[in-house]
Amino acid sequence: MTKCKIFIFILTTFILTALIALQGCVERRLTINTKPQKALIELNDEQIGTSPVTTSFQWYGDYNVRITKPGCETLKTHRKLKAPWYDKFPFDFFALVYPKRIVDEYEWTFELEPKKQLSRQQLIENAKELKEKL
Repeated sequence: MTKCKIFIFILTTFILTALIALQGCVERRLTINTKPQKALIELNDEQIGTSPVTTSFQWYGDYNVRITKPGCETLKTHRKLKAPWYDKFPFDFFALVYPKRIVDEYEWTFELEPKKQLSRQQLIENAKELKEKL
């Protein structure tokens, strides 16, 4: 190798090392609120706390959400977290080496329905239907 190629190799290595050492950070946070509050929240079958709750996340995509609260109907749904433009190729590299912290925050709010009280007759009919299915 010529001296010029060695110099370019060392310079490139130095610059890449400096960029990695000086890299910023992308902080991802999701806040979940419910109406009424103090409901138990599960994301992808993992309890994260009672609402309102803020949690960090590592990936974008579809999340299964389960919310329970005594006196309310259990809510099972899913929501999608869409990646911002700077988290897609080739911009994701520059977001990593950007010297300041990037905070990516999302907030979801869910309204819970009051628990429905079934009459005795409805319970008997539901039991008969289940018995027939078995």
